Amino acid sequence: MEFLNVIVAAVASYAFGAVWYMKLAKPWMEASGVEVGEDGQPANKSNPIPYVIAFAMAVIVAGMMRHIFSLSGIDSFGKGLISGLGIGLFLASPWLITCYGFSERPFKLTLIDTGYITFGSAIIGAVLTLF
Repeated sequence: MEFLNVIVAAVASYAFGAVWYMKLAKPWMEASGVEVGEDGQPANKSNPIPYVIAFAMAVIVAGMMRHIFSLSGIDSFGKGLISGLGIGLFLASPWLITCYGFSERPFKLTLIDTGYITFGSAIIGAVLTLF
């Protein structure tokens, strides 16, 4: 059951990411410098590798969060949501902010990507505690 829990949490976070980046596609593409085609879409949009990697990483994050939650006794929706939010906001996002700072990435890109990290982690945390 725990494996299924991890997969469902990863799918939920991945789906959130799809919506997040669809809504913020234009500012994200501008800030990230992703090459776009004549249609205004990313030039590599037909390449499945980034999507496969993104889902695999969501599974890894959900699996580790499940492990942390199990060891910490995080077993309710509220605790899962807040713990996931905290992991995204106070553990994962600072590392990305540091990397983006040294590489002089635009602050808009930092906000978009750390927003996904924070809310995606909160979703994983909430879903992990649902069953």
